[in-house]
Amino acid sequence: MMHHLLFISISALTILTPKQAMSQSLPGTGEVFSKKNLVAWCIVPFDIKKRGPEERAQMLDKLGITKFAYDWREEHVSSFDEEMNTLKKHHIKLQAFWMPYGPDPVKNKYYVEILALLQRHHIRTQLWWSYGSSNDSLKNMSQEEKIITVGNMVHIMAEDAAKIGCTVGLYNHNGWFGEPENLLSVLHYVKMQNVGIIYNFNHAEDQTERFFEFFPQILPHLFALNIAGLKKGSSGKVVPVGQGDSEEKMIRIIAESSYRGTIGIINENTDPDAEVGLKMNIDGLKNILKSLGYTNVLQTYH
Repeated sequence: MMHHLLFISISALTILTPKQAMSQSLPGTGEVFSKKNLVAWCIVPFDIKKRGPEERAQMLDKLGITKFAYDWREEHVSSFDEEMNTLKKHHIKLQAFWMPYGPDPVKNKYYVEILALLQRHHIRTQLWWSYGSSNDSLKNMSQEEKIITVGNMVHIMAEDAAKIGCTVGLYNHNGWFGEPENLLSVLHYVKMQNVGIIYNFNHAEDQTERFFEFFPQILPHLFALNIAGLKKGSSGKVVPVGQGDSEEKMIRIIAESSYRGTIGIINENTDPDAEVGLKMNIDGLKNILKSLGYTNVLQTYH
């Protein structure tokens, strides 16, 4: 384990105005938001119809979505193999697998089982992990101690992931771990090429005003971006894409940047029926793309 530590603070970042952020990025076409690049996310536990693997795959086929991030719960463990086999049958790419949530995932009883599952099915994917929104185990630590504690855990996961050809994505989910600057500090501490950031709009309610400031800093490390509608005064509750007051300007910054990773369409708080929720968010994204003038990208949704 490395002993050198790099701190990232807001004062150390290059602060750009929105106009500067746009001008310094590559000329954008919005292509990153094409339909083929969409990943369905939060459609397993957040689905009132409780679709099984086959029904879920059929739903994705119907919607024309070819990538899927698997957010399982304990009740789904028994169908892990069936899920993997069904995705293969329908030619749907497993873009990511949700890892046990919390400060000590490697001690979770399903940690080894997930790694064995992916190895058994010869699947190389992103392992999304969040320390969690609670700061209880970190609250009495200094910033340096927090980075070391979290970084050491990430290092273990990254080594295990590398053995089976996978990567580890640090997933912002509120609290200390949800701040981009802290994720960057962890990345600089770990210093492993198979570790990156998964940035989620639905956990960014308090970050929208400074998105243009830190986005250029996290951009080189981004594995995935999950979009949602963000509305001021909504008490942290996301809304469908296109019905918020912040996501359009954030989507424009992304579209005009060099980002070429995937775009997650999330249903967590959109609609009880996963299919309805995905449709609502896709339609909202299409409206934003139209508003921004990305007419060529809109053709991919026909």
